[in-house]
Amino acid sequence: MEKPVQDGWFRETCSLWPGQALSLEVEEVLYHQRSPFQEILVLRSKTYGNVLVLDGLIQCTERDEFSYQEMIANLPLCSHPNPRKVLIIGGGDGGVLREVVKHPSVESVVQCEIDEEVINVSKKYLPGMAIGYSSPKLTLHVGDGFQFMKQNQDAFDIIITDSSDPVGPAESLFKESYYQLMKTALREGGILCCQGECQWLHLDLIKEMNQFCKTLFPVVEYAYCTIPTYPSGQIGFMLCSKNPSTNFKEPVQQLSQEQVDKMNLRYYNSSIHRAAFVLPEFTRKALSDV
Repeated sequence: MEKPVQDGWFRETCSLWPGQALSLEVEEVLYHQRSPFQEILVLRSKTYGNVLVLDGLIQCTERDEFSYQEMIANLPLCSHPNPRKVLIIGGGDGGVLREVVKHPSVESVVQCEIDEEVINVSKKYLPGMAIGYSSPKLTLHVGDGFQFMKQNQDAFDIIITDSSDPVGPAESLFKESYYQLMKTALREGGILCCQGECQWLHLDLIKEMNQFCKTLFPVVEYAYCTIPTYPSGQIGFMLCSKNPSTNFKEPVQQLSQEQVDKMNLRYYNSSIHRAAFVLPEFTRKALSDV
């Protein structure tokens, strides 16, 4: 493993975003080991708190993680009239879980994370996210989400895939066969939400995913949020519903200001839910059927 910090800075580069990099000033390397699945690095940064890096790519920072976690959880949950059983694939840092269990209607959450070391490291260095693991609603399954879904058909109201980018272990999570599998694991009227990449960088991939999702599901939409430490400062979400009458752009569960405050939400509210589906013209054109 090469030295992750040079001259006091961590620099994230990747073939998925050629010609650009994000650098964070580092105060201390807190953890650096290779698990059976990937290289795990935790840094204390100067301005973004603790940072989790897997195989050289930033997964989350304490300062801005809430925007992604709240959106990937609440966009599907608030679009479903009564989400009781939820499955999370990935999300080893616990952030998505933390947001999902805030919903009173959610009775049980199964989380499938393949790398137990990510969970352990997050509990130690990202306690504000890993707090999700203390929920009595949780059943944790350390293992392969593919195998789990094959054994659990017609089981969930909501499936959320919190994956890293489509390189290495996560590559198969962006394929049609994976969406087909999620479809069979969803109950009637079920909804899925997956990390959907960045429109500035991966519009061709988003377009391809959008097209095959439309062959599988009656309702498919793409939404996005802003987040400084993800590539190009923005990340998208692929939302699909088995219920033809789902309207993702108008949440069926409207959160009052009181609920937003009680759930300690710092990014998501019902207005930002609607706004997340309003796409820039270049993206709208690419994803429209015309």
